[in-house]
Amino acid sequence: MGVKSDRNDVETLGIVLETNDPERAWNAFRLGITALDSGIDVSVFLLGSGVEVEELADEPFDVRDRMEAFVDAGGELLACGTCLEIRNSEGSDVCPISTMSDLLEVVTTSDRVVTIG
Repeated sequence: MGVKSDRNDVETLGIVLETNDPERAWNAFRLGITALDSGIDVSVFLLGSGVEVEELADEPFDVRDRMEAFVDAGGELLACGTCLEIRNSEGSDVCPISTMSDLLEVVTTSDRVVTIG
């Protein structure tokens, strides 16, 4: 796991999403998709109430759709296992269960990190 590419010339972006607000989550994934389209490797780590965003599909902010588009574009999506457990939820094919060690790797290996909360 991790965001660093084998190519040293590829920039990396880590996005830590700590909210279940539909508009903020939708915009986080839009940013991720835009970065991927620009050739930047992107990892999104869902933390706290951010682990709930997979269930958000409210118009006009269809977060689930943007999450799937992000993954389809090559983005890495991770979710805090403890945060999921607290909510009696599980990971999914789109968003696997991850750990604080995975978050640490995203934060320490990304060229830039954005937190959206």
